[in-house]
Amino acid sequence: MSYLAIKHLHLSCVVLSGLGFALRATWMWRASPLLQHPLARRLPHIIDSLLLGSALTLAWLSGQYPFVEGWLTAKVLGLLVYIGCGTIALKRGRTPSIRRHFVLLAGLSYAYIVGVALTRQPAIFF
Repeated sequence: MSYLAIKHLHLSCVVLSGLGFALRATWMWRASPLLQHPLARRLPHIIDSLLLGSALTLAWLSGQYPFVEGWLTAKVLGLLVYIGCGTIALKRGRTPSIRRHFVLLAGLSYAYIVGVALTRQPAIFF
């Protein structure tokens, strides 16, 4: 598979991951039973696995690695924040208020990751 094909897979998964999170957050706010549908529970893991796999492949093919390149390090750290906030937003938040706050924080971390990817600058908001 070519670098360009893997990059397109990665970018598609980025969009699908963000849209999927937004959709599941909307379902959570509305207490929709769709949130418990098997596809809604499994598909995000498949998309995110493809996203991570394509990211690792792109790093290997380009010779740019986290903890060597500052912008990739920022993306990895942003990803950890996104995962943590997303987990609290959709599963572990005890109250609706906590969940709403963490949906917002997850959205901001997603925007940060995309911004860093586009600019290759870790301090995009400063």
